[in-house]
Amino acid sequence: MTLSNFQRFLWLSVLLFIQPHPTFGLISDGFIVTNPPPLGICASAVTRYGYKCQEIDVTTEDGYILSVQRIPAGRNGGGGGGGRNRQPVLLQHGVLVDGMTWLLNSPEQSLALILADNGYDVWIANTRGTSYSRRHVSLDPNKPEFWDWTWDEIAARDLPAVIAYIFQQTGQKIHYVGHSLGTLIALASFSELKQIDKMKSAALLSPIAYLSHMTTALGVVAAKVFVGEITIVFGLAEFNPKGDDVSRFLKALCADPKVDCYDLMTALTGKNCCLNASTVDVFLRSEPQSTSTKNLVHLAQTVRDGVLAKYDYGNPAFNIEHYGMPMPPIYNLSNIPKDFPLFISYGGRDALSDPKDVANLLDDLKLHDEGKLSVQYIKEFAHADFIMGVTAKDVIYDKIISFFQRNQ
Repeated sequence: MTLSNFQRFLWLSVLLFIQPHPTFGLISDGFIVTNPPPLGICASAVTRYGYKCQEIDVTTEDGYILSVQRIPAGRNGGGGGGGRNRQPVLLQHGVLVDGMTWLLNSPEQSLALILADNGYDVWIANTRGTSYSRRHVSLDPNKPEFWDWTWDEIAARDLPAVIAYIFQQTGQKIHYVGHSLGTLIALASFSELKQIDKMKSAALLSPIAYLSHMTTALGVVAAKVFVGEITIVFGLAEFNPKGDDVSRFLKALCADPKVDCYDLMTALTGKNCCLNASTVDVFLRSEPQSTSTKNLVHLAQTVRDGVLAKYDYGNPAFNIEHYGMPMPPIYNLSNIPKDFPLFISYGGRDALSDPKDVANLLDDLKLHDEGKLSVQYIKEFAHADFIMGVTAKDVIYDKIISFFQRNQ
C-alpha cells in the first residue's frame, strides 16, 4: 500500500508530544485506520530477534492494569551479567503511543535492545489507555469513567506502580529513560520527592516541562482548541486517533491557513534530520494509541499558563474541592534533590521541546550539584530524532550508557 505524503503526515499530526506499534488497516477519508496488533510487544518486536522477553501485568493503586515488557538479557542471552546482577532500566514513552516507541529500528539502532546487549535488565512501560493497558479491575474502557485522568495520575499512579514492581523483582535501584511526556511525569514525580529512593538516575530526552515557546503552528492551534472548546468539539472522554470524531477534528485543524498539512511532521515536531523511509513506514504501521481527552486538555493548559501545575478544573470551587486551594498546585522542579543524577538531551530544531523552554527547565536545576547534571545539546535534532533517528545510537544512546556507568 502506497501512502501519499498527506496521508503519511496526517497521522503524524497526532504526535502532539509523542512517538508509536504493527498492522496496516484501512484508509478512510484520507486518514489511516489501524487494527489492534494480534501479537504482544514481545512477540512482534523483541523475541523474533533472538532476545528473551516477558509480558507482565502491573496493577496500579486505582485499578488500572498496565502492560510491561521485560528484556532480561542481550541477544541470545548475551550482554554480560545475569539474573539479579543486571542493572534494571525503565523506558517510558510519550503520549498517544506505547512502548513500541523504543523498538522502531533494528536491534543495533533501538535503545531498548542496545541496552539489553550492553548488560542491562530492560523494562518497557505502557501507560493507561494504550492498547495493551486498556484494562481495569472494574471500569469499562468503553465508559467515560475509565478515561477520567490526566498525566497527574500517570505520574502519581502508573509510574510508582511500575517502579515498585521492578524494585521488588530485582532488589535494585533503577535507571530511567523518558522521552517527551515520559520526561514530564518523571520531573513531576521527582519534584514531589517521590520515586527518588528507588532510582539511580534519569535520562530525559526532548524534555517537556515548559511549553510556552512551542513553535509548531499545529501544536499552538491544537492547544488553543483543547483549552477552549474541546468539550464542545468532542463531548468524549476518550481521545481515540482512529475514531471518526478525531479525524474530523484533525481535518478542521488542517483547514487553518497557518497549518501546512502536507508536511505535518516538520510543522509539528521541527525538521528531523535523521529519519529514514523504513523507520517512518514502521511508524505508520504502528497504531496510534488512545489517551484521555482530559489528558490533552491538561497538556494544553501547560502551553497556555506557562507553568507546570496539576490539572486545572477551570473553577476555583472545583479546584478547592480537589486541592484545597482555588488554583491547582505547582510542581516545583527546583525541589528535585540536587544530588540526583540527571542526563538531559535536547535538540536545536525541536518545535515541541523548544530550546528556550529547556533553558527554563535548566534554570530550575541551576543549583544541582556539580557533576550530577549532564546536558547535551544537539543542534540538528528535532523531536522524533531522539527515538526514531538512525544516528541516535552514536549521538545519544552511547552517552546514556556512559552516564549510567558513571552512576552505578
